[in-house]
Amino acid sequence: MGEQSVALEEAREEEQFLWFRSLPFIAMHLVPLAAIWTGVEAFDVALCFALYAIRMFFITGGFHRYFSHRTFKTSRWMQFLFAFWGQTSAQKGTLWWAAHHRHHHLHSDEMEDIHSPLRGFWWSHVGWILCGRYDETRMSRIRDFAKYPELVWLNRFWVVPPTLLGVAVLALWGWSAFLIGFVLSTVLLYHGTFLVNSLAHVIGKKRYPTTDESRNSWLIAVITLGEGWHNNHHHYQNSTRQGFMWWELDVTYYVLKLMSWVGLVWELQEPPALVVSGGTLGRAGKALAVGVNLGDGPPSV
Repeated sequence: MGEQSVALEEAREEEQFLWFRSLPFIAMHLVPLAAIWTGVEAFDVALCFALYAIRMFFITGGFHRYFSHRTFKTSRWMQFLFAFWGQTSAQKGTLWWAAHHRHHHLHSDEMEDIHSPLRGFWWSHVGWILCGRYDETRMSRIRDFAKYPELVWLNRFWVVPPTLLGVAVLALWGWSAFLIGFVLSTVLLYHGTFLVNSLAHVIGKKRYPTTDESRNSWLIAVITLGEGWHNNHHHYQNSTRQGFMWWELDVTYYVLKLMSWVGLVWELQEPPALVVSGGTLGRAGKALAVGVNLGDGPPSV
């Protein structure tokens, strides 16, 4: 048995599904069924879609394009809002999320990639989160943002934002809005986000010859507000805009562009024409294209 096979077997021994610690996640999928007794109003459904879209934006625009890749700049208070609203998705802490995502890009579709679809749909979609092995936030991967105490606090107490949002929905609009507007939208948000891990390296087309199996998918782009242009993203990760072509729907980029017009964010990065055409930037450009800054330099705040 080769060294890689031995390492993989040892990893799998530590990656067993933990039923007890996963009960809250499982319960979230069952709770919306209580709407059988409360009934469902049109407002509840509208709220479900609204909270899905709003929080998906803060995941894709905040967790991913800002905290993971630093593809644009913003102020410190806006940085906090990106983190807070992203965490209302109940996908753990901002620093935890971004640190793991940076690791993914460094080892995409290699054995070290903790959620590669090469290990199966279940594992890449949700298994890696529920095993408990990857609960720790590797601060060394995200030290550029770990210097901010408010972000560290949010990361530690990651349940606070989703709890506050859930309580607010319940207090304002009642049980049916809570069950459908908040809980169901949170569940849909889980799986919409997780599709990028489990299917964006499986379905779609490869425009660029990257070293992994990242692909472009219209379906995933619609579900995730633009994250489906995954092959584009892996080809040039420093770009805020992931839909490189005009016809590639990228709602997250459009919203960020609007925000830049009123000064909430700035210096959004575009893919160079050479990159879009399939060319390379050379050795120096390759480092830039990785889009993962592990240094101590501060973000623009």
